[in-house]
Amino acid sequence: MTEYPEGAPCWVDAMFADVEAAKTFYSQVLGWTFGEAASEFGNYTQAYSDGKAVAAVVPPMPGADTPSQWCLYFASPDAAATGEKIKAAGGELVMEPMRVGTFGTMLIAKEPSGAVFGVWQPGEHKGFEKAGEPGSFAWAEVFTRDVAKVDGFLPKVFPFQVQKMEMGDAGAGAAMDYKVFSLGAGHPALGRMAMGSEFPPEIPAYIQVFFGVPDCDAAVAAAQKLGGRLHFGPVDSPFGRMAALTDQQGAAFAVIDMGTRVGDVPQMT
Repeated sequence: MTEYPEGAPCWVDAMFADVEAAKTFYSQVLGWTFGEAASEFGNYTQAYSDGKAVAAVVPPMPGADTPSQWCLYFASPDAAATGEKIKAAGGELVMEPMRVGTFGTMLIAKEPSGAVFGVWQPGEHKGFEKAGEPGSFAWAEVFTRDVAKVDGFLPKVFPFQVQKMEMGDAGAGAAMDYKVFSLGAGHPALGRMAMGSEFPPEIPAYIQVFFGVPDCDAAVAAAQKLGGRLHFGPVDSPFGRMAALTDQQGAAFAVIDMGTRVGDVPQMT
């Protein structure tokens, strides 16, 4: 398959204390199947939708007390060079560039307001074999309280063009502060949302990963039946019917039925 352009979301994975429970959860909520665990790479296990690689799950490193969370990776032709850009722009490297066998090179970073993300320089593993469809990655958004830090950081690291989405009245007496980072016209890569008072203060900045589903309400019901929690929605939008959840181990994610769209797409400026 074609390699992803620099700055494009190209992969997601998550660390779970109970990998088997995670596999059960996401197989029923998103319809995933799972491959064999790669013991030489910390039992990293790929997830598939219609036989195509869409994500991975992995247990934490021995002795690590790491919360369960999804990590979004951005494509890079040179992970080490992207790491230097991250540091120069005020971010930090949580994990320095590391070669993963013949698959590629990865790093884990934190943008200046605190959201964690990954960078992937492809080798044999190019990234998503399927995206933008039910059962696969659909979209992602940075949620932050310090929008100036994020807005200043991202275009210095990746070749993003930035536009503001005119959301209008968000229903709370103020316009929603939302920006879209694109890789050229017609190629949106990432959203940025300002966190308001509806977010508990203990929730740090984070990147919300959206997975496509054929039926948002059915996915929410399946998640709740398995111990997941609903935090927002389901709600209709011009982009699809969506809901924000956490799984039974506390990892945040969102689901979106892109076939059910209501309303006009907002203007971009």
